[in-house]
Amino acid sequence: MEIKIRHLEDRDFPPIAEMFEYEDLVENTSQIPYNHSDHWKQLFQSRSNESVQLIAEVDGKVAGHLGIQMSSKPRKKHVATFGISVHPDFQGQGVGSRLVDEMIQLCDNWLNIARIELGVFTENEHAIALYKKYGFDIEGTSRFDCFRRGQYGSTYQMARIRPDLLAQQPSL
Repeated sequence: MEIKIRHLEDRDFPPIAEMFEYEDLVENTSQIPYNHSDHWKQLFQSRSNESVQLIAEVDGKVAGHLGIQMSSKPRKKHVATFGISVHPDFQGQGVGSRLVDEMIQLCDNWLNIARIELGVFTENEHAIALYKKYGFDIEGTSRFDCFRRGQYGSTYQMARIRPDLLAQQPSL
């Protein structure tokens, strides 16, 4: 299966909205179900100056999305956060790995990002394993920080520091 990574285009908003109709996918994000494609378009356009939006495409279909959000604060320009979602039909087939790998290449080699951060639900073992595979470490836990399916959930705060910088700094 060939996974093509490309930049987000206007034609991707309806498939992204459709992807977020799957409860299992929405459950592992901070989004709510049933957002219209206009919601996604407005959300991404409002962040366009400080973000990069990637699409994973398989056989012409949107298989996943990853958004990199860079900080607008002068002293935090080296920090980015990201969110990722993979269509349920393509989970477990390397789409998430391909998106994370491409994000890391962009951050390390083009965007001058030294630290990449994310939050992930503590019970999302597959995602945690993926992030650890790419050098992300759990730095803490945010308890009761997201409401979903009638209950509060907790998230791990994870981060990856560019390896060449870690080699320069003594351990803390």
